[in-house]
Amino acid sequence: QVQLVESGGGLVQAGGSLRLSCAASGRIFSLDAMGWYRQAPGKQRELVARFSRGGNTNYADFVKGRFTISRDNNKNTVYLQMNSLQPEDTAVYFCNYDWCPIIGQCATAWGQGTQVTVSS
Repeated sequence: QVQLVESGGGLVQAGGSLRLSCAASGRIFSLDAMGWYRQAPGKQRELVARFSRGGNTNYADFVKGRFTISRDNNKNTVYLQMNSLQPEDTAVYFCNYDWCPIIGQCATAWGQGTQVTVSS
């Protein structure tokens, strides 16, 4: 079983920064399967940033140039550095693990979420 625990959320003023952490444990085959999503009230959960094969990164258009996803392989931890935060970034942020060795067959895990609130 895979377990994900997020931390680092909080309240910050517009223009400020936060760094989220996701500690992964269990049967983790690759940190390339890790990513970050967020969900605001009344909205669908949406991709923020994630890794893909080879350690490549993908970002949602609304965070490009502001957020950076990174990882520490020795600690099995993934980070999301968030700069220039805006009120529109207010949401619950979730860590995700999707390991898909075969198309349509994925081992999936989610963290419990951490609240990020940005005041104007």
